[in-house]
Amino acid sequence: MDLLDKSKRPAIVGVGGFTSQVGKTTLVCDLLRAFPGWEAIKTTRGHYRSCGKDPHACCVSHLLEDEPVVRSGRELTYAPGKDTGRYWDAGATNVHWVIATDSQVEAGIKIALDRVQTAGVLVEGNSFTKFVAPDYFLMAVRPDDMRIKTTAREVLSRVSAFYLFGDGEATNKELLSAFLSRPNSGITSDHVRVFAHEDLTHLTDSIRESHPSFGARI
Repeated sequence: MDLLDKSKRPAIVGVGGFTSQVGKTTLVCDLLRAFPGWEAIKTTRGHYRSCGKDPHACCVSHLLEDEPVVRSGRELTYAPGKDTGRYWDAGATNVHWVIATDSQVEAGIKIALDRVQTAGVLVEGNSFTKFVAPDYFLMAVRPDDMRIKTTAREVLSRVSAFYLFGDGEATNKELLSAFLSRPNSGITSDHVRVFAHEDLTHLTDSIRESHPSFGARI
């Protein structure tokens, strides 16, 4: 259930991914350049213990508090090469980083959205869509890895379109379309669009056409 009245929140384009390291941040940055003046939100789920992965790459357990942590503004979110730093470099007018446990994501995304001052915002992550319905939700996929992590599978019904990274776009689109058409894929729509990097202009047009706040083509 959407926790915010759509008339009182910015238009939201979400960018999720089947797995980690599928190009979500790259896609967010491409879209920030296509929609100048927008803000961006990064959602990171953490655990009060080590996640078992490279702590320098993903672990945020030391940043967790009793309430969700939401960092906003360049001073608190800019770091060269990091996801939030890349948002700034791509032209975001403000960046918000939500650091939360599973039980804090709902409150954290509400805080971040309440801080957005622009008409539109890009939000990277899967789990936030369980609490806020994006106006357009992209799922990033790599053709060489069709595994679907739990957070992605849980929100497949929200997906507006898929975005493929990698070479051989035409063949990979066919493979992904066949994969999504399987009865157990989790996709509820009879037709979901598939884009690749070569279709970026068509993708941005599709986003603009989906919501009046997204504006005309630049």
